[in-house]
Amino acid sequence: MNDKQLVALQAAKYVKNGMLVGLGTGSTANYFIEELARLQKEEGLKITTVASSTISALKAESLSLPIVALEHIAHIDLYVDGADEIMPDMTLLKGRGSDLVKEKLLAKAATQFIAVADASKLVKRIGQNFAIPIEVIPFAWQLAKRSLEAASGRGELRPNAAKDGLWVTSHGSYVLDMHFDETITARNLHDLISTTPGVVEHGIFYGLTTAVFIADNGIVNERWAQ
Repeated sequence: MNDKQLVALQAAKYVKNGMLVGLGTGSTANYFIEELARLQKEEGLKITTVASSTISALKAESLSLPIVALEHIAHIDLYVDGADEIMPDMTLLKGRGSDLVKEKLLAKAATQFIAVADASKLVKRIGQNFAIPIEVIPFAWQLAKRSLEAASGRGELRPNAAKDGLWVTSHGSYVLDMHFDETITARNLHDLISTTPGVVEHGIFYGLTTAVFIADNGIVNERWAQ
């Protein structure tokens, strides 16, 4: 069993009967979805799920997990998802797959949000290993980019997979992948991007994480917010 699977199974232990559970997106989240399906089939677990992406929704449906659409919920009990970077204060960088809006909606709506990852995702600062994804309104992307550049931002619009056009999110936004000055704190960067006109959402998850589960060489460490 690899570390991603191990940490996903640990998070599944916190799922209880009657819960509405948010499903993340990515390789670690897939292990979590598969474990929920196993618990439903083998142990009679009774839950409802809501997905952060079309990919996760299709996977849940293929495994016969009950699923509801995001527009029908106002609150969820537990959200489990991976992260691209995790700081010591549990600030996360997410959204390299560009499902930023849904992921942050679920994180905010959840009573508990558990981030699951392996030790390679631990960083000292947000943006250490990856650009910060910033979802922008198509007609406003140049104005938003100029505002972010004035605050030390540098980057470009994300190309699509074929590199023959621009990446477009599931609801029609573009994505700027930006780097910023290392001296800007995660909180200040969060506030700066959030208040930039034309920005729909961004990948810094500040103050939303209930717990971080990190798997490292077969051992899972749980860290809970105080």
